[in-house]
Amino acid sequence: MGNIVSIFTMTATVVGGAYINGTAEIMASSGITWTQAPIGYCIALFVGGNIYAPKMRRSGYMTIFDPFQIKLGKKIGTLMCLPQFMGDLFWTAAILAALGSTVSIILDMDETISIISSACIAIFYTLLGGLWSVAYTDVVQLICIAIGLVAAVPFAMTHESVNFERIQDSWRGEVKTSQIGLFIDVYGLLLLGGIPWQVYFQRILACKSPERARLASSVASIAIFFFAVPAVMMGATGAATDWNQTAYNGTTPIPPEKMSYILPLVLQYLCPLPVSIIGMGAIAAAVMSSADSSILSTSSVFAKNIYMEVIRPNASEKEIIWVVRIAVVVAGTLGTFIALSAETVYGLYILCSDLMYVILFPQFTCVLFIEVTNGYGCLVGYFLSVVLRILGGEPLIGLPVLLKFPFFSEETGQNFPFRTLTMACSFITIVLVSKLTEMLFKGRYLPREWDVFGCSEPSYRKRLQKYDEQHQHELYNLGLAKNRGPSKGITETLLLKESEPTTELTD
Repeated sequence: MGNIVSIFTMTATVVGGAYINGTAEIMASSGITWTQAPIGYCIALFVGGNIYAPKMRRSGYMTIFDPFQIKLGKKIGTLMCLPQFMGDLFWTAAILAALGSTVSIILDMDETISIISSACIAIFYTLLGGLWSVAYTDVVQLICIAIGLVAAVPFAMTHESVNFERIQDSWRGEVKTSQIGLFIDVYGLLLLGGIPWQVYFQRILACKSPERARLASSVASIAIFFFAVPAVMMGATGAATDWNQTAYNGTTPIPPEKMSYILPLVLQYLCPLPVSIIGMGAIAAAVMSSADSSILSTSSVFAKNIYMEVIRPNASEKEIIWVVRIAVVVAGTLGTFIALSAETVYGLYILCSDLMYVILFPQFTCVLFIEVTNGYGCLVGYFLSVVLRILGGEPLIGLPVLLKFPFFSEETGQNFPFRTLTMACSFITIVLVSKLTEMLFKGRYLPREWDVFGCSEPSYRKRLQKYDEQHQHELYNLGLAKNRGPSKGITETLLLKESEPTTELTD
């Protein structure tokens, strides 16, 4: 992809229905201080584009999990896919819930029917298109959002029922002492948990060069911040509205469980009909494009890193295509089921990054940048983070609190930044266990035969060369390589330092 399309599609990775609806929701309910997603994801894309993206793009990977399977082996690499699947499902659910709530308000339809019909359209659309169609749809999506929301803002803010004096003391929001831990946690999972996403890296890996990937991600990080501005203004407008002066006949003031509807309510009751239709079109365009990207991400990882690498290594191209299609339907169906039971769009949006932050981010960082990382460290760190996260509880999915961290309250729950603590513990565990097992195997304290995950250097070299040969074979079939032999680029990029080779490597 070229620069323009790369920038648009990278921006659309974040700017979707969940981002727009969720930003308006949290602004209306909690104030600008708690509207953390725009700032968090802005920094996440900048960091990802300048630190992680160039290394991934230079290595010639096809998915975010290729480095896992190369360095850790297929079994552990496959295990790392599970947080991605869960995150993508919650992401898809947040997207569909956003569109369902909008359609149900504007068209006066039942929300369940709205979500199911929206999901069917998204699944059908995803089955028809690949990454190119997703990328070009992203261009149209962003144009629709810019026109639709920018056009709606002045009409909503100048409505006779809106009086901003009502929120002059509340629009800033407040972080209470008991909420400092949660506030830190949310920023952490947005800043760092917003990086290890296949839906993001499938765009990075499709850029023409590492430099273009860096440029596109950096520009997109600025663009997503500005796209949040109209959503924030619409949320503030909804909070400043006296809904009794409008045609709205629901409960007033709007209860917390209905705050996820604030953007469609503003479009419906504070804007002229033509403008509200344009605004709904903007949200619908954002949701459809984001939905197909998320579902495509799940299906591509399953087909490439699980089915093709583990289940059926010799599968034909036609067979893989059918696997992708079936995975698209399954992922869309599961996302729909979660969307139907969700109470908050913003909560689902945060929960996506929660999984990426606590479990996948330390693994991804260690595999890319810390040479000593091996399968044993990643496995122990993985299960440690999963256990600590489960024990910490999660009210969004009804998970009870089994481990009460400091400052726990029965009313507000966990007030300690336990997600950040869990991530840090996982990171340290990966490094320490990896170093310990390396010393045990290299020092002959444990026989090489016990190295079931192949963390020794000869085993690592063998996996790299095998990946290189497979990657070159795929390029040859596409007409992008002159021969079927292994290339040297990936192996030379990823091998451990060879300034002091071991005897085994020299032999």
